[in-house]
Amino acid sequence: MQHNMTKKILFNAFVCILAGNSYAQTEVENLGKQVNSAFAEVRPTISADGKLLYFVVEGNPQNTLFKSDKRAQDIWYSELENGAWGAAKHATTPLNDQKENAVFWVSPEGNRILVRGAYVNGKFAGRGISICNKSVEGWSKPEKLNIRGYDKMSHDDYSGAFLSNDGKTLLLYFSEEKNSLSNDIYVSRLTENNDWTQPESLGETISTFDYDEISPFLAADNTTLYFSSDRPGGHGEHDIWMSKRLDDSWKKWSEPVNMGAIINTKKWDAYFAVDAKGEYGYFASSQNSLGQTDLVRIKLDESQRPKTVALIYGKVYNAKTKEIMSVPLLYDLIPGENNEGNALSSPVDGSYKITLPYGKKYSLRASADNFFPILDTVDLSKVSAYQEIHRDLYMTPIELSKNLDSNGKEIRRDIDSLDADGSEPIEEGQIVSLKNILFDFSKSILRSESFAELNKVVRLLKANPNMVIELSAHTDKIGGYSANLALSNDRARSAREYLLSKGIEANRIVAKGYGETKPVSTNNNDAGRQLNRRVEFTILKK
Repeated sequence: MQHNMTKKILFNAFVCILAGNSYAQTEVENLGKQVNSAFAEVRPTISADGKLLYFVVEGNPQNTLFKSDKRAQDIWYSELENGAWGAAKHATTPLNDQKENAVFWVSPEGNRILVRGAYVNGKFAGRGISICNKSVEGWSKPEKLNIRGYDKMSHDDYSGAFLSNDGKTLLLYFSEEKNSLSNDIYVSRLTENNDWTQPESLGETISTFDYDEISPFLAADNTTLYFSSDRPGGHGEHDIWMSKRLDDSWKKWSEPVNMGAIINTKKWDAYFAVDAKGEYGYFASSQNSLGQTDLVRIKLDESQRPKTVALIYGKVYNAKTKEIMSVPLLYDLIPGENNEGNALSSPVDGSYKITLPYGKKYSLRASADNFFPILDTVDLSKVSAYQEIHRDLYMTPIELSKNLDSNGKEIRRDIDSLDADGSEPIEEGQIVSLKNILFDFSKSILRSESFAELNKVVRLLKANPNMVIELSAHTDKIGGYSANLALSNDRARSAREYLLSKGIEANRIVAKGYGETKPVSTNNNDAGRQLNRRVEFTILKK
Protein backbone atom coordinates (compact mmCIF):
# COMPACT_ATOMS: atom_id res chain seq x y z
CA MET A 1 0.00 0.00 0.00
CA GLN A 2 2.85 2.38 0.91
CA HIS A 3 4.54 1.50 -2.41
CA ASN A 4 1.40 2.44 -4.34
CA MET A 5 1.03 5.73 -2.44
CA THR A 6 4.64 6.70 -3.20
CA LYS A 7 4.09 5.91 -6.89
CA LYS A 8 0.94 8.03 -6.90
CA ILE A 9 2.72 11.09 -5.42
CA LEU A 10 5.55 10.86 -7.96
CA PHE A 11 3.07 10.28 -10.80
CA ASN A 12 0.99 13.33 -9.85
CA ALA A 13 4.06 15.53 -9.70
CA PHE A 14 5.21 14.42 -13.16
CA VAL A 15 1.91 14.87 -14.93
CA CYS A 16 1.45 18.31 -13.39
CA ILE A 17 4.70 19.33 -15.08
CA LEU A 18 3.46 17.87 -18.37
CA ALA A 19 0.18 19.75 -18.08
CA GLY A 20 2.09 22.98 -18.47
CA ASN A 21 3.14 21.97 -21.99
CA SER A 22 0.47 23.18 -24.44
CA TYR A 23 0.18 22.81 -28.21
CA ALA A 24 -0.18 25.66 -30.66
CA GLN A 25 -3.56 24.48 -31.92
CA THR A 26 -6.09 26.03 -34.27
CA GLU A 27 -9.86 26.08 -33.87
CA VAL A 28 -11.94 22.95 -34.28
CA GLU A 29 -13.85 22.41 -37.52
CA ASN A 30 -17.42 21.12 -37.24
CA LEU A 31 -18.09 18.30 -39.74
CA GLY A 32 -21.36 19.97 -40.71
CA LYS A 33 -25.10 19.42 -40.83
CA GLN A 34 -24.87 16.34 -43.03
CA VAL A 35 -23.12 14.50 -40.18
CA ASN A 36 -24.28 16.31 -37.05
CA SER A 37 -27.83 16.84 -35.82
CA ALA A 38 -29.81 17.99 -32.81
CA PHE A 39 -28.94 14.70 -31.16
CA ALA A 40 -25.67 13.57 -29.57
CA GLU A 41 -23.03 12.36 -32.05
CA VAL A 42 -20.11 10.59 -30.33
CA ARG A 43 -17.36 7.98 -30.82
CA PRO A 44 -16.02 8.79 -34.34
CA THR A 45 -14.18 5.95 -36.10
CA ILE A 46 -12.43 7.10 -39.26
CA SER A 47 -11.15 4.89 -42.09
CA ALA A 48 -7.47 4.99 -43.05
CA ASP A 49 -8.10 7.04 -46.19
CA GLY A 50 -10.28 9.51 -44.26
CA LYS A 51 -13.31 8.93 -46.51
CA LEU A 52 -15.54 6.76 -44.31
CA LEU A 53 -16.71 7.79 -40.85
CA TYR A 54 -18.61 5.58 -38.41
CA PHE A 55 -20.07 7.12 -35.28
CA VAL A 56 -22.70 6.65 -32.59
CA VAL A 57 -25.88 8.72 -32.32
CA GLU A 58 -27.81 8.77 -29.06
CA GLY A 59 -31.52 9.54 -28.83
CA ASN A 60 -32.34 9.71 -32.54
CA PRO A 61 -35.98 8.59 -33.09
CA GLN A 62 -34.75 6.48 -36.03
CA ASN A 63 -32.64 4.35 -33.70
CA THR A 64 -33.85 0.76 -33.58
CA LEU A 65 -34.88 0.64 -29.91
CA PHE A 66 -35.75 4.32 -29.47
CA LYS A 67 -39.40 3.61 -28.60
CA SER A 68 -38.40 1.49 -25.62
CA ASP A 69 -35.37 3.57 -24.61
CA LYS A 70 -35.04 7.23 -25.54
CA ARG A 71 -31.26 7.04 -24.88
CA ALA A 72 -30.65 4.12 -27.23
CA GLN A 73 -27.35 4.39 -29.14
CA ASP A 74 -27.07 3.24 -32.76
CA ILE A 75 -24.34 3.08 -35.39
CA TRP A 76 -24.46 5.67 -38.19
CA TYR A 77 -21.99 6.48 -40.93
CA SER A 78 -21.11 9.11 -43.54
CA GLU A 79 -18.93 9.01 -46.65
CA LEU A 80 -16.70 11.78 -47.98
CA GLU A 81 -17.55 12.68 -51.57
CA ASN A 82 -15.81 15.44 -53.54
CA GLY A 83 -14.40 16.88 -50.33
CA ALA A 84 -17.75 17.04 -48.50
CA TRP A 85 -19.38 14.64 -46.06
CA GLY A 86 -22.54 12.98 -47.32
CA ALA A 87 -25.78 12.67 -45.39
CA ALA A 88 -25.51 10.45 -42.32
CA LYS A 89 -26.97 6.97 -42.86
CA HIS A 90 -28.36 4.61 -40.28
CA ALA A 91 -26.48 1.27 -40.36
CA THR A 92 -28.79 -1.58 -41.33
CA THR A 93 -29.22 -5.13 -40.09
CA PRO A 94 -27.47 -7.16 -38.70
CA LEU A 95 -26.12 -4.11 -36.84
CA ASN A 96 -28.04 -1.99 -34.31
CA ASP A 97 -29.96 -4.79 -32.61
CA GLN A 98 -29.13 -3.77 -29.01
CA LYS A 99 -29.69 -0.75 -26.78
CA GLU A 100 -26.03 0.32 -26.97
CA ASN A 101 -24.40 -0.29 -30.34
CA ALA A 102 -20.98 0.92 -31.49
CA VAL A 103 -18.24 0.38 -34.06
CA PHE A 104 -14.87 0.07 -32.31
CA TRP A 105 -12.71 -0.14 -35.45
CA VAL A 106 -12.93 -0.14 -39.24
CA SER A 107 -10.19 -1.82 -41.29
CA PRO A 108 -8.18 0.27 -43.80
CA GLU A 109 -10.03 -1.28 -46.74
CA GLY A 110 -13.41 -0.84 -45.02
CA ASN A 111 -14.28 -4.52 -45.39
CA ARG A 112 -14.17 -5.43 -41.68
CA ILE A 113 -15.48 -3.75 -38.53
CA LEU A 114 -15.35 -4.49 -34.81
CA VAL A 115 -18.64 -3.99 -32.96
CA ARG A 116 -19.75 -3.95 -29.35
CA GLY A 117 -20.99 -7.20 -27.83
CA ALA A 118 -20.32 -10.91 -28.13
CA TYR A 119 -22.35 -12.63 -30.85
CA VAL A 120 -22.51 -16.41 -31.32
CA ASN A 121 -24.04 -17.69 -34.56
CA GLY A 122 -25.24 -14.15 -35.17
CA LYS A 123 -27.13 -13.88 -31.86
CA PHE A 124 -26.21 -11.52 -29.03
CA ALA A 125 -24.59 -13.47 -26.18
CA GLY A 126 -23.50 -10.73 -23.79
CA ARG A 127 -20.31 -8.78 -23.17
CA GLY A 128 -17.42 -8.94 -25.60
CA ILE A 129 -16.20 -7.90 -29.03
CA SER A 130 -17.33 -9.22 -32.42
CA ILE A 131 -16.21 -8.82 -36.01
CA CYS A 132 -18.28 -8.35 -39.18
CA ASN A 133 -17.07 -8.92 -42.74
CA LYS A 134 -18.50 -7.16 -45.75
CA SER A 135 -20.37 -9.33 -48.25
CA VAL A 136 -22.14 -8.61 -51.52
CA GLU A 137 -25.44 -8.44 -49.61
CA GLY A 138 -24.07 -6.20 -46.83
CA TRP A 139 -22.46 -7.03 -43.50
CA SER A 140 -22.11 -10.59 -42.31
CA LYS A 141 -23.59 -11.49 -38.95
CA PRO A 142 -21.27 -10.42 -36.11
CA GLU A 143 -19.13 -13.21 -34.70
CA LYS A 144 -17.41 -13.13 -31.32
CA LEU A 145 -13.62 -12.84 -31.19
CA ASN A 146 -12.19 -15.76 -29.25
CA ILE A 147 -9.95 -13.97 -26.74
CA ARG A 148 -8.34 -16.40 -24.30
CA GLY A 149 -9.28 -15.66 -20.69
CA TYR A 150 -11.32 -12.56 -21.54
CA ASP A 151 -14.57 -13.73 -19.96
CA LYS A 152 -12.81 -14.49 -16.67
CA MET A 153 -10.76 -11.28 -16.65
CA SER A 154 -13.29 -8.66 -17.70
CA HIS A 155 -15.72 -7.68 -14.92
CA ASP A 156 -16.29 -4.01 -15.69
CA ASP A 157 -19.46 -2.04 -16.36
CA TYR A 158 -18.10 -0.51 -19.53
CA SER A 159 -15.53 -1.89 -21.98
CA GLY A 160 -14.34 -1.66 -25.58
CA ALA A 161 -11.57 -2.43 -28.04
CA PHE A 162 -9.51 -1.29 -31.00
CA LEU A 163 -7.70 -3.35 -33.64
CA SER A 164 -4.44 -2.27 -35.27
CA ASN A 165 -4.54 -1.60 -39.01
CA ASP A 166 -2.42 -4.71 -39.64
CA GLY A 167 -5.18 -6.87 -38.10
CA LYS A 168 -2.78 -8.52 -35.63
CA THR A 169 -2.91 -6.55 -32.37
CA LEU A 170 -6.05 -6.01 -30.32
CA LEU A 171 -6.17 -3.27 -27.69
CA LEU A 172 -8.86 -3.77 -25.06
CA TYR A 173 -10.04 -1.74 -22.11
CA PHE A 174 -11.86 -3.25 -19.16
CA SER A 175 -11.55 -3.73 -15.41
CA GLU A 176 -10.65 -6.94 -13.63
CA GLU A 177 -12.66 -5.72 -10.61
CA LYS A 178 -16.39 -6.39 -10.64
CA ASN A 179 -18.63 -3.36 -11.28
CA SER A 180 -15.59 -1.08 -11.37
CA LEU A 181 -15.53 2.12 -13.43
CA SER A 182 -11.72 2.21 -13.35
CA ASN A 183 -10.48 0.45 -16.47
CA ASP A 184 -7.03 -0.43 -17.79
CA ILE A 185 -5.80 -0.94 -21.36
CA TYR A 186 -4.62 -4.40 -22.41
CA VAL A 187 -3.02 -5.97 -25.47
CA SER A 188 -3.92 -9.27 -27.15
CA ARG A 189 -2.26 -10.75 -30.26
CA LEU A 190 -3.61 -12.81 -33.15
CA THR A 191 -2.39 -16.44 -33.13
CA GLU A 192 -1.85 -18.86 -36.01
CA ASN A 193 -5.15 -20.52 -35.01
CA ASN A 194 -7.00 -17.21 -35.57
CA ASP A 195 -7.85 -16.78 -31.91
CA TRP A 196 -6.34 -14.18 -29.57
CA THR A 197 -3.86 -14.46 -26.71
CA GLN A 198 -4.84 -13.73 -23.12
CA PRO A 199 -4.86 -9.95 -22.58
CA GLU A 200 -1.83 -8.38 -20.90
CA SER A 201 -1.65 -4.90 -19.39
CA LEU A 202 0.19 -2.24 -21.40
CA GLY A 203 2.16 -1.49 -18.25
CA GLU A 204 2.08 1.18 -15.55
CA THR A 205 2.91 4.07 -17.88
CA ILE A 206 -0.45 3.66 -19.64
CA SER A 207 -2.55 1.56 -17.26
CA THR A 208 -2.25 3.47 -13.98
CA PHE A 209 -3.12 1.78 -10.71
CA ASP A 210 -5.61 4.39 -9.51
CA TYR A 211 -7.19 5.97 -12.60
CA ASP A 212 -9.40 5.12 -15.54
CA GLU A 213 -7.90 4.47 -19.01
CA ILE A 214 -10.30 3.88 -21.92
CA SER A 215 -10.91 4.28 -25.68
CA PRO A 216 -7.48 3.39 -27.12
CA PHE A 217 -6.80 4.40 -30.73
CA LEU A 218 -3.60 3.12 -32.34
CA ALA A 219 -2.49 5.22 -35.31
CA ALA A 220 -1.51 3.76 -38.69
CA ASP A 221 2.17 3.85 -37.72
CA ASN A 222 1.40 1.07 -35.19
CA THR A 223 3.32 3.13 -32.61
CA THR A 224 1.32 6.21 -31.60
CA LEU A 225 -1.43 5.64 -29.04
CA TYR A 226 -4.25 8.07 -28.23
CA PHE A 227 -6.45 7.25 -25.23
CA SER A 228 -8.67 8.85 -22.60
CA SER A 229 -7.94 9.03 -18.87
CA ASP A 230 -8.97 10.87 -15.71
CA ARG A 231 -5.35 10.90 -14.48
CA PRO A 232 -4.04 14.11 -12.86
CA GLY A 233 -2.88 16.94 -15.10
CA GLY A 234 -6.00 17.04 -17.24
CA HIS A 235 -8.51 19.80 -17.97
CA GLY A 236 -11.67 18.00 -16.84
CA GLU A 237 -13.29 14.67 -16.03
CA HIS A 238 -11.47 12.68 -18.76
CA ASP A 239 -8.90 14.00 -21.24
CA ILE A 240 -7.29 12.70 -24.44
CA TRP A 241 -3.62 11.74 -24.00
CA MET A 242 -0.93 10.60 -26.43
CA SER A 243 1.97 8.17 -25.97
CA LYS A 244 4.52 6.38 -28.22
CA ARG A 245 5.33 2.67 -28.11
CA LEU A 246 9.06 2.20 -27.42
CA ASP A 247 9.57 -1.49 -28.28
CA ASP A 248 7.79 -4.66 -29.42
CA SER A 249 6.88 -5.79 -25.91
CA TRP A 250 3.87 -3.43 -25.87
CA LYS A 251 4.74 -2.67 -22.24
CA LYS A 252 7.19 0.21 -22.68
CA TRP A 253 5.73 3.61 -23.61
CA SER A 254 6.74 7.24 -23.54
CA GLU A 255 5.19 9.31 -20.77
CA PRO A 256 1.67 10.29 -21.94
CA VAL A 257 1.20 13.92 -22.96
CA ASN A 258 -2.09 15.78 -22.69
CA MET A 259 -3.49 16.77 -26.09
CA GLY A 260 -4.28 20.32 -25.01
CA ALA A 261 -7.09 22.64 -23.99
CA ILE A 262 -8.81 22.94 -27.38
CA ILE A 263 -9.31 19.17 -27.65
CA ASN A 264 -9.84 18.63 -23.92
CA THR A 265 -12.53 20.46 -21.93
CA LYS A 266 -13.84 20.55 -18.37
CA LYS A 267 -16.21 17.76 -19.42
CA TRP A 268 -15.72 14.08 -20.28
CA ASP A 269 -13.50 13.75 -23.39
CA ALA A 270 -12.78 10.41 -25.08
CA TYR A 271 -12.85 8.60 -28.44
CA PHE A 272 -10.16 10.34 -30.46
CA ALA A 273 -9.39 9.12 -34.00
CA VAL A 274 -6.76 9.92 -36.66
CA ASP A 275 -6.67 8.89 -40.31
CA ALA A 276 -3.57 7.44 -41.98
CA LYS A 277 -2.31 10.81 -43.19
CA GLY A 278 -2.20 11.96 -39.57
CA GLU A 279 -3.06 15.55 -40.37
CA TYR A 280 -6.36 15.79 -38.49
CA GLY A 281 -7.75 14.40 -35.28
CA TYR A 282 -11.48 13.60 -35.03
CA PHE A 283 -13.45 13.79 -31.80
CA ALA A 284 -16.79 14.84 -30.29
CA SER A 285 -17.33 18.29 -28.83
CA SER A 286 -20.21 20.31 -27.35
CA GLN A 287 -18.51 23.62 -28.19
CA ASN A 288 -20.57 25.59 -30.73
CA SER A 289 -22.50 22.42 -31.54
CA LEU A 290 -25.65 22.08 -33.62
CA GLY A 291 -27.34 20.17 -30.83
CA GLN A 292 -25.80 18.23 -27.96
CA THR A 293 -22.33 16.93 -28.94
CA ASP A 294 -21.10 17.15 -32.54
CA LEU A 295 -18.30 15.47 -34.44
CA VAL A 296 -15.43 17.83 -35.20
CA ARG A 297 -11.85 17.70 -36.39
CA ILE A 298 -8.73 19.69 -35.61
CA LYS A 299 -5.47 20.11 -37.50
CA LEU A 300 -2.79 18.51 -35.38
CA ASP A 301 0.45 20.10 -34.33
CA GLU A 302 3.49 18.29 -35.74
CA SER A 303 4.33 16.89 -32.30
CA GLN A 304 0.83 15.43 -31.97
CA ARG A 305 0.95 13.49 -35.21
CA PRO A 306 1.90 9.83 -35.71
CA LYS A 307 4.86 8.77 -37.81
CA THR A 308 4.41 9.01 -41.58
CA VAL A 309 3.02 6.00 -43.43
CA ALA A 310 2.06 5.10 -46.98
CA LEU A 311 -1.36 3.83 -48.00
CA ILE A 312 -1.26 1.07 -50.61
CA TYR A 313 -4.53 0.59 -52.48
CA GLY A 314 -5.91 -1.15 -55.53
CA LYS A 315 -8.15 -3.96 -56.68
CA VAL A 316 -7.71 -7.70 -57.13
CA TYR A 317 -8.72 -9.15 -60.51
CA ASN A 318 -8.94 -12.50 -62.25
CA ALA A 319 -6.20 -12.00 -64.84
CA LYS A 320 -8.14 -13.94 -67.49
CA THR A 321 -11.73 -12.73 -67.04
CA LYS A 322 -10.93 -9.34 -65.40
CA GLU A 323 -13.61 -10.11 -62.81
CA ILE A 324 -12.99 -8.72 -59.32
CA MET A 325 -11.88 -11.14 -56.59
CA SER A 326 -12.29 -11.18 -52.81
CA VAL A 327 -9.13 -12.79 -51.41
CA PRO A 328 -7.06 -12.60 -48.21
CA LEU A 329 -3.84 -10.58 -48.52
CA LEU A 330 -0.73 -10.83 -46.36
CA TYR A 331 2.34 -8.62 -46.23
CA ASP A 332 5.78 -9.54 -44.88
CA LEU A 333 9.07 -7.82 -44.20
CA ILE A 334 11.95 -8.08 -46.70
CA PRO A 335 14.45 -9.42 -45.78
CA GLY A 336 13.14 -11.73 -43.12
CA GLU A 337 9.98 -13.71 -42.64
CA ASN A 338 8.02 -11.61 -40.16
CA ASN A 339 4.40 -11.28 -41.19
CA GLU A 340 3.48 -7.62 -40.76
CA GLY A 341 -0.26 -7.83 -41.31
CA ASN A 342 -3.34 -8.96 -43.20
CA ALA A 343 -6.10 -7.47 -45.30
CA LEU A 344 -9.11 -8.56 -47.35
CA SER A 345 -10.16 -7.39 -50.78
CA SER A 346 -13.81 -6.42 -51.11
CA PRO A 347 -16.38 -8.90 -52.46
CA VAL A 348 -18.25 -5.90 -53.87
CA ASP A 349 -15.54 -4.26 -56.01
CA GLY A 350 -12.31 -6.16 -55.27
CA SER A 351 -10.71 -3.15 -53.58
CA TYR A 352 -8.15 -3.33 -50.79
CA LYS A 353 -6.20 -0.81 -48.70
CA ILE A 354 -3.28 -1.30 -46.34
CA THR A 355 -1.16 1.15 -44.39
CA LEU A 356 2.60 0.57 -44.16
CA PRO A 357 5.17 2.48 -42.07
CA TYR A 358 8.21 3.87 -43.87
CA GLY A 359 11.74 2.58 -43.37
CA LYS A 360 11.04 -0.98 -44.52
CA LYS A 361 10.60 -3.10 -47.64
CA TYR A 362 7.55 -5.37 -47.88
CA SER A 363 6.31 -8.30 -49.93
CA LEU A 364 2.57 -8.25 -50.65
CA ARG A 365 1.02 -11.61 -51.43
CA ALA A 366 -2.35 -13.04 -52.32
CA SER A 367 -3.50 -16.62 -52.86
CA ALA A 368 -6.73 -18.38 -53.73
CA ASP A 369 -7.79 -21.91 -54.61
CA ASN A 370 -7.18 -22.77 -58.27
CA PHE A 371 -5.09 -19.63 -58.85
CA PHE A 372 -1.36 -19.18 -58.99
CA PRO A 373 -0.16 -17.25 -55.93
CA ILE A 374 0.97 -13.69 -56.58
CA LEU A 375 3.84 -11.85 -54.89
CA ASP A 376 4.54 -8.12 -55.23
CA THR A 377 7.19 -5.91 -53.61
CA VAL A 378 6.60 -2.52 -52.00
CA ASP A 379 9.83 -0.65 -51.24
CA LEU A 380 9.33 1.97 -48.52
CA SER A 381 12.90 1.79 -47.22
CA LYS A 382 13.44 5.49 -47.95
CA VAL A 383 11.34 7.68 -45.66
CA SER A 384 9.10 10.10 -47.53
CA ALA A 385 5.94 12.14 -47.06
CA TYR A 386 2.52 10.50 -46.82
CA GLN A 387 1.52 9.10 -50.18
CA GLU A 388 -1.11 6.78 -51.65
CA ILE A 389 0.36 4.11 -53.93
CA HIS A 390 -1.83 2.34 -56.48
CA ARG A 391 -1.20 -1.40 -56.99
CA ASP A 392 -3.76 -3.59 -58.77
CA LEU A 393 -3.18 -7.34 -58.44
CA TYR A 394 -3.97 -9.82 -61.23
CA MET A 395 -4.31 -13.46 -60.27
CA THR A 396 -3.84 -16.07 -62.99
CA PRO A 397 -6.20 -19.07 -62.83
CA ILE A 398 -4.83 -22.58 -63.00
CA GLU A 399 -6.57 -23.86 -66.10
CA LEU A 400 -6.03 -27.59 -65.59
CA SER A 401 -9.03 -28.38 -63.41
CA LYS A 402 -10.32 -31.62 -64.98
CA ASN A 403 -8.58 -33.75 -62.39
CA LEU A 404 -11.00 -33.10 -59.52
CA ASP A 405 -13.08 -35.44 -57.39
CA SER A 406 -16.76 -34.93 -56.54
CA ASN A 407 -15.79 -32.56 -53.74
CA GLY A 408 -13.69 -30.37 -56.05
CA LYS A 409 -10.39 -31.61 -54.62
CA GLU A 410 -7.46 -32.47 -56.85
CA ILE A 411 -6.91 -36.18 -57.53
CA ARG A 412 -3.30 -37.33 -57.28
CA ARG A 413 -2.17 -40.55 -58.98
CA ASP A 414 0.85 -42.67 -58.24
CA ILE A 415 3.70 -42.65 -60.76
CA ASP A 416 3.64 -46.46 -60.86
CA SER A 417 0.17 -46.39 -62.44
CA LEU A 418 1.48 -44.21 -65.28
CA ASP A 419 4.98 -45.62 -65.70
CA ALA A 420 5.92 -47.21 -69.00
CA ASP A 421 4.37 -50.48 -67.89
CA GLY A 422 1.39 -48.92 -66.11
CA SER A 423 -2.27 -49.47 -66.96
CA GLU A 424 -3.73 -46.04 -66.09
CA PRO A 425 -4.70 -43.89 -69.11
CA ILE A 426 -2.70 -40.71 -69.49
CA GLU A 427 -4.75 -37.48 -69.43
CA GLU A 428 -3.85 -33.84 -69.55
CA GLY A 429 -4.33 -32.22 -66.17
CA GLN A 430 -3.43 -35.33 -64.18
CA ILE A 431 -1.41 -34.66 -61.02
CA VAL A 432 1.10 -37.40 -60.31
CA SER A 433 2.63 -37.91 -56.86
CA LEU A 434 6.29 -38.81 -56.43
CA LYS A 435 7.49 -40.68 -53.37
CA ASN A 436 10.85 -40.46 -51.66
CA ILE A 437 12.07 -37.30 -53.38
CA LEU A 438 14.40 -36.29 -50.59
CA PHE A 439 16.53 -33.23 -49.83
CA ASP A 440 18.69 -32.24 -46.90
CA PHE A 441 16.92 -29.99 -44.38
CA SER A 442 16.30 -26.49 -45.82
CA LYS A 443 18.45 -27.34 -48.87
CA SER A 444 17.77 -28.09 -52.53
CA ILE A 445 20.44 -30.76 -53.24
CA LEU A 446 18.83 -34.06 -54.22
CA ARG A 447 19.73 -37.05 -52.10
CA SER A 448 20.58 -40.28 -53.92
CA GLU A 449 17.47 -41.97 -52.51
CA SER A 450 15.47 -39.79 -54.90
CA PHE A 451 16.98 -41.18 -58.10
CA ALA A 452 14.84 -44.35 -58.31
CA GLU A 453 11.57 -42.39 -58.31
CA LEU A 454 12.84 -39.77 -60.75
CA ASN A 455 14.00 -42.54 -63.09
CA LYS A 456 10.36 -43.60 -63.36
CA VAL A 457 9.56 -40.08 -64.61
CA VAL A 458 12.39 -40.43 -67.16
CA ARG A 459 10.92 -43.70 -68.45
CA LEU A 460 7.44 -42.17 -68.66
CA LEU A 461 8.67 -39.16 -70.64
CA LYS A 462 10.74 -41.29 -73.02
CA ALA A 463 7.77 -43.59 -73.63
CA ASN A 464 5.60 -40.53 -74.41
CA PRO A 465 7.83 -38.22 -76.50
CA ASN A 466 5.17 -35.51 -76.84
CA MET A 467 4.47 -35.26 -73.11
CA VAL A 468 5.12 -31.91 -71.35
CA ILE A 469 4.95 -31.64 -67.57
CA GLU A 470 5.06 -29.06 -64.81
CA LEU A 471 7.37 -30.38 -62.10
CA SER A 472 6.40 -28.72 -58.82
CA ALA A 473 7.83 -28.65 -55.30
CA HIS A 474 5.91 -27.79 -52.14
CA THR A 475 6.76 -27.08 -48.50
CA ASP A 476 4.98 -26.99 -45.16
CA LYS A 477 4.31 -23.72 -43.35
CA ILE A 478 7.41 -23.81 -41.16
CA GLY A 479 10.13 -21.33 -42.12
CA GLY A 480 8.29 -18.32 -43.53
CA TYR A 481 6.46 -17.64 -46.77
CA SER A 482 9.20 -16.05 -48.87
CA ALA A 483 11.89 -18.52 -47.78
CA ASN A 484 9.58 -21.47 -48.51
CA LEU A 485 8.75 -20.10 -51.94
CA ALA A 486 12.44 -19.71 -52.79
CA LEU A 487 13.31 -23.15 -51.39
CA SER A 488 10.54 -24.88 -53.33
CA ASN A 489 11.63 -23.15 -56.56
CA ASP A 490 15.20 -24.34 -56.02
CA ARG A 491 14.05 -27.89 -55.29
CA ALA A 492 11.84 -28.02 -58.39
CA ARG A 493 14.76 -26.81 -60.52
CA SER A 494 17.08 -29.36 -58.92
CA ALA A 495 14.71 -32.23 -59.78
CA ARG A 496 14.35 -30.86 -63.31
CA GLU A 497 18.13 -30.78 -63.74
CA TYR A 498 18.28 -34.47 -62.88
CA LEU A 499 15.69 -35.30 -65.55
CA LEU A 500 17.58 -33.19 -68.11
CA SER A 501 20.79 -35.06 -67.25
CA LYS A 502 19.03 -38.26 -68.35
CA GLY A 503 18.37 -36.91 -71.85
CA ILE A 504 14.94 -35.29 -71.47
CA GLU A 505 14.56 -32.11 -73.58
CA ALA A 506 14.45 -28.86 -71.60
CA ASN A 507 11.25 -27.59 -73.29
CA ARG A 508 9.31 -30.56 -71.94
CA ILE A 509 9.70 -29.73 -68.24
CA VAL A 510 8.51 -26.58 -66.47
CA ALA A 511 9.86 -26.25 -62.92
CA LYS A 512 7.64 -24.42 -60.42
CA GLY A 513 7.88 -23.89 -56.66
CA TYR A 514 4.67 -23.19 -54.72
CA GLY A 515 6.09 -22.97 -51.20
CA GLU A 516 3.36 -23.36 -48.61
CA THR A 517 0.48 -22.11 -50.79
CA LYS A 518 -1.00 -25.47 -51.86
CA PRO A 519 -1.19 -27.70 -48.79
CA VAL A 520 -2.81 -31.13 -49.11
CA SER A 521 -3.08 -31.60 -45.35
CA THR A 522 -2.95 -29.68 -42.08
CA ASN A 523 0.16 -27.83 -40.97
CA ASN A 524 -0.71 -28.29 -37.30
CA ASN A 525 1.05 -31.63 -36.80
CA ASP A 526 4.11 -33.54 -38.06
CA ALA A 527 2.11 -36.03 -40.13
CA GLY A 528 0.25 -33.29 -42.00
CA ARG A 529 3.40 -31.24 -42.57
CA GLN A 530 5.17 -34.30 -44.00
CA LEU A 531 2.40 -34.71 -46.59
CA ASN A 532 2.70 -31.06 -47.54
CA ARG A 533 6.46 -31.41 -48.18
CA ARG A 534 6.32 -33.07 -51.58
CA VAL A 535 7.38 -33.10 -55.24
CA GLU A 536 4.82 -33.91 -57.92
CA PHE A 537 4.13 -33.18 -61.55
CA THR A 538 1.14 -32.18 -63.65
CA ILE A 539 0.72 -33.39 -67.24
CA LEU A 540 0.35 -30.27 -69.36
CA LYS A 541 0.43 -32.12 -72.69
CA LYS A 542 0.24 -35.87 -73.27
